[in-house]
Amino acid sequence: MPFTAAQLENAANAAIDYHFRRGKITSSTIQDKPLLEAFMAKEKSFPGGLEFITVRVKGVYTTTIMGFVHDDPVTYSDPQNIKTAKFPYKLIHSGIQFSMHELIKNGISVVDSDDGSTTATHSEEVRLANLLEDKLEDMQEGTDKGMNTMFWDDGLPDTKLVPGVQSFVVDNPAAAATVGGIDQVANAWWRNRASLAIPSADATLQGVVTLLQKEFRQLRRYGGNPNLLLAGSDFMEFFEKELRAKGNYTLEGWANKGMIDASITDIAFKGKPIKYDPSLDDQGKSKYLYVLDTKHIYPMAVEGESMRDHSPSRPYDKYVFYRAKTWVGGLVTDQRNCHGVYSIA
Repeated sequence: MPFTAAQLENAANAAIDYHFRRGKITSSTIQDKPLLEAFMAKEKSFPGGLEFITVRVKGVYTTTIMGFVHDDPVTYSDPQNIKTAKFPYKLIHSGIQFSMHELIKNGISVVDSDDGSTTATHSEEVRLANLLEDKLEDMQEGTDKGMNTMFWDDGLPDTKLVPGVQSFVVDNPAAAATVGGIDQVANAWWRNRASLAIPSADATLQGVVTLLQKEFRQLRRYGGNPNLLLAGSDFMEFFEKELRAKGNYTLEGWANKGMIDASITDIAFKGKPIKYDPSLDDQGKSKYLYVLDTKHIYPMAVEGESMRDHSPSRPYDKYVFYRAKTWVGGLVTDQRNCHGVYSIA
């Protein structure tokens, strides 16, 4: 029996819902996205506004103490140090379409009616799911990849997308620039940490380990707690060379029933795993490490607008069906001196 338009809508919605929540993707080009995973887990909501997400930040204090005796005059301060950081929020869309012609070629007929007078067999529903599977895979991975790239980028490639991590955690935090509307030159407390071109000619010098030991003190200096360390492949490989240069193999492999495991365990620093993020390789930053505190850098989405499902009606003059997801929000940082960017030479 053929599908009615209403039954087709329901079947497509069910297939998309199943795929996005429990479906399995088999592809040769899907990469891990640790930044996206961490950010979406920390997403907050806000009620919306005219144009910007705003947060109040402060890095200077006016009040101080003074000694006095008897009737010495004392002074009073009038603190006015609050600044407003503002970040744009954007409307993000991803969607797929499929036509009645495609369905017919797959052996599925559609009755262009909404009265539900005809029914569809289970086998036809399965065939519809099979037809949509490739489109659903493309929609899911395309959405994730696009969001991940957006959260990494600095916002310059496309002004209609949200400025990402590299708009906040910059290579030269002392350069003339405003971040979130606040001048980073005039406000030294409104700068991230950065150290580029760490010497990498000799792993025995322990340049990365030594620098990170120093930097973590500074990243924690004002209450920060860096918990997300993402690196490119070259940085990871050199860090592993430093570990090997000082003999940091474990003995576990030698006692494993005669099997010798020549690898070293996954690397970490201060108990925080350093994760390989393939996106940095894609962006030509394979030598970089980003150290972030996700308490102070996170996405915010308008209430009810995070990965919202849409089922646009079919145009009266086209036998085409549409499905989409939208995300409306931005990326926010309320403290910059707890984040850092580092790279080897």
